Amino acid sequence: MNYELVFDPRALKEWRKLDENIKAQFKKKLAEILRNPHIEANRLSHFPDCYKIKLRNAGYRLIYQVQDEQVIVFVVAIGKQENNQAYKEAKKSYKKSVLLYGFFVFALR
Repeated sequence: MNYELVFDPRALKEWRKLDENIKAQFKKKLAEILRNPHIEANRLSHFPDCYKIKLRNAGYRLIYQVQDEQVIVFVVAIGKQENNQAYKEAKKSYKKSVLLYGFFVFALR
């Protein structure tokens, strides 16, 4: 079963700022995640049901939450690894959002 990809409005804003090459790398990984979102090696301990995607060479992180009941992969934050930017944004977004608010559906086409 494939999950649907949904963005927090703040994460979508960051997505739109990304270089096309970075987006392409994330899209490739997200396509795999939508088929199998629970990757234990990428689980984040401080956020329930949240995982990360690392682009090591580019220095970017994408934080997502798996919502099994709604069959959704919810992108919480995107940012540079410098100063843990992505994780700080995830913490802000996670605290401010009821994760069913402000959905933006994203198609990987």
